[in-house]
Amino acid sequence: MDQHAFFHLKESGGTKISSAFELADAIIRKDYPPSDWNLYPFHFSDGDNWSGGDTEYCIRLLEERLLPISNLFCYGQVKSAYGSGQFKPELDEHFAGDRAVEWLVTADIPDRDSIVDAIRTFLGKGR
Repeated sequence: MDQHAFFHLKESGGTKISSAFELADAIIRKDYPPSDWNLYPFHFSDGDNWSGGDTEYCIRLLEERLLPISNLFCYGQVKSAYGSGQFKPELDEHFAGDRAVEWLVTADIPDRDSIVDAIRTFLGKGR
């Protein structure tokens, strides 16, 4: 996928988060082999994922592809006046209890001043 396609991909008028996860996985595996690199993917979003079933696919991509090769995967969700922001709650619910992993860290970012606090939260975890 080229840059234009990535930034203009629309599914039902909104974001399709899995396209970013697929691209990150492809770039990592091509240019940054986990055997040679410590990997710390950071993803910031407003949490809207408008494609039916895409959140489940994102969780599968995390479980099967990204988390096993990452030292830490960070997801920061910025507050948006325009959308539902459901992605973080669904991640948190899925990765709770027995499915919890130390190297997946999420943070709510309600405003610009909270960005640094979210990054501090991220960098305080990992393996």
